[in-house]
Order: sequence, then C-alpha cells, then structure tokens
Amino acid sequence: MHVPLVDLRAQYLPLKSEIMAAFEDILDSMQLFIGPRQKTFERQFAAFCGCEHGVSVSNGTDALALALRACEIGPGDEVITVSNTFIATVEAVAMVGARPVFVDIDPETHLMDWRQLEQALSPRSKAILPVHLYGHAAEMGPIVEFARAHGLRIIEDASQAHGATYNGQRVGSLGDIGCFSLYFSKNLGAYGEAGICTTNDAVLAERMRMIRDHGSRVKYHHELMGVNCRMDEMQAAVLLVKMPHLEEWNAARRACAHTYNEQLRDVVKAVPVECSWGTHVYCYYVIQVDERDRFVKAMQESGVGVNIHYPVPIHLQPACASYGFQPGSLPATEEVTKHIVSLPMYPELTSEQIQYVVDKVRKHARAGD
Repeated sequence: MHVPLVDLRAQYLPLKSEIMAAFEDILDSMQLFIGPRQKTFERQFAAFCGCEHGVSVSNGTDALALALRACEIGPGDEVITVSNTFIATVEAVAMVGARPVFVDIDPETHLMDWRQLEQALSPRSKAILPVHLYGHAAEMGPIVEFARAHGLRIIEDASQAHGATYNGQRVGSLGDIGCFSLYFSKNLGAYGEAGICTTNDAVLAERMRMIRDHGSRVKYHHELMGVNCRMDEMQAAVLLVKMPHLEEWNAARRACAHTYNEQLRDVVKAVPVECSWGTHVYCYYVIQVDERDRFVKAMQESGVGVNIHYPVPIHLQPACASYGFQPGSLPATEEVTKHIVSLPMYPELTSEQIQYVVDKVRKHARAGD
C-alpha cells in the first residue's frame, strides 16, 4: 500500500463538476480579478473567523507583509516572533525592512512561549507575530495582555490553522490582523497560491485594500506606494466551492488525529497535544521520534509519505545569519526540531490507510529501541 502525505485528487474529484462550471462562468465573463467571487469569499471567510473584514491576496507571505505595512511597521522596527515556523513568517518581516526578534517555544505545544516576551521587548518593538503552528492556536490570552500593556500590534500567522479556536474564538480574530495562507495543501486551499487577511479594524482593512492594489482606491489614482498582490477570480471560485466543506474536513482531520493519538501515544517519543483552551485542526500531524533519519527512510521505503515541518530552525538558517542568533540561543526550538516528523494527514484518509501508517510507525519507531 502507498499512503501519500497529502492526496489532493481525493478532495478534488467529488468537487470537479462544480469547480469546472465556476471556471467556465468566469472565462465567459472575463472578470478575472477583484470580481464578485473574490468579494464574496472575503465576506464569507471573514464571517467564518468572526471578523468584519476580509482582504484577499495572492499568497500567505504577501498577507503577512501586507499586515505589517498596514500597521506601519518598517525599517528600524522590531517584531517579536518564533523560529519554529516556515520562513515566510520571517521573510515578511524582512520584506518591510523590520527585524525579527525570536523567542523560544513551549516544548510541549511547539508554540510561542509567552513567558519570554518580556526579555525580547525593546524600545524598537512594534508588534508580536505569534504562529498558530500545525493547526493549534498559540496561547493568545497572555500574548494579547502583554501586547496591550506595551502598545504593540498583534499580527497572527494563522496559515496552518483555518478554523482553530482559542477559548472558543477563531484564530484570525484574536489580534489586530489575522493572516492566512490558502496554499493548495492547507485545510482550505486554492489551486495554487492565495491568501487572506482578516480584521475587525475598518481603517486597517481599507489600508490593506489600497496597498494590495498599487496603493489605489480609485483606478490610476495612487495614494501611497503599494504592490500588486491581488487574488484572482479563479482562485476565489475554488475557495468558494470548498468553503462550505471546511468544518466537515476539519472534523475529519481531528478524527484521524484521534486514531493516531490512541494508537501511537506509547510508541513514539511524543504525539501532538491539544490544550484545554484550544481546538486543533491538524494541518499537519507531527510526532517526535528518536533516530529520525533512519525512521524517515524506513517509512518512505514502506510506502508512507512523511515530511519534516521544519528541519532547520529559522534563526539558524544562512538567510538569517545577519540577525546574530547562535546555536543554543533557542534551546527548546533546537531540541524539538531534531525529532519532529509529519505523518499523512488529510480528511479523505481511510481507516485502512490510517491503520497501515500506524503499523509502519510501530514497526520502524520500535526498531531503534
């Protein structure tokens, strides 16, 4: 048996006729961007998150950079964030000319350790950028309290957490702006690249709409230097077809994760945790193992797709050398990333596929005992 890490066709085939009909309609009208589907998707996704405004963009990296610019963060400013994330989180900070300042993670949740925010604070601090990693919300209560006490903006990187909650409130609505990647393999994915920002602040929303469209509210009239990072109608059409299924798909992911947890808890070094204040939507299902290289090779040879999200912490990447972080500066992050492995996770996983993965994990994790 072969079990891929992600199976996009399994999700596409039941939706194919609806998606193709939407494509035909768009091509007949030739309204290709900033059209009715894009605006409808913005409203629907914002409402899903419990927000008043949605601003769609071309990808998740642009969503983060757009949010930072809307908050007037730029050269000379510092943004407190984490290193255990995809590099886009930090790229966006660099794109606006600001400097990332890393804090370590909670070794159990792999999320921002809010207890370390005080030591990262400086007169240049302008924002906190927590990452809702793998599908689980960061512990936002203390983060929000700290930010408000020090006059800092909060920009949520919710790219892996569509529908996750913190104390019953959806991510993307907990800070000033929420940023989502809609990359094709996410819980809600376009057919290629797309993203969206959510906010309850009308001023920030309007500023983001201008920046994404060449700094313009009215065509050919430019109030500021913007960029071109608009979502097109084709991607909006895909997302509108998929949107009604998101909660059902998240429930299926949670059911798959529950089965994994029950059967692997005593087999591997660690399985994912779900805190009492949050709901996990399992964009990725990440375990920890010893002898990871051997384990990964054995799993792949057994026909099971696995991945590592992410093998080298951002603060130790050559691209971030100028920020001056050294090995040992974020010990929890550095230790966790030696052991993490992502197992297959998508809503269409069958019970037979899950059992096959479990059997192979049991075999190959214990082979190193």
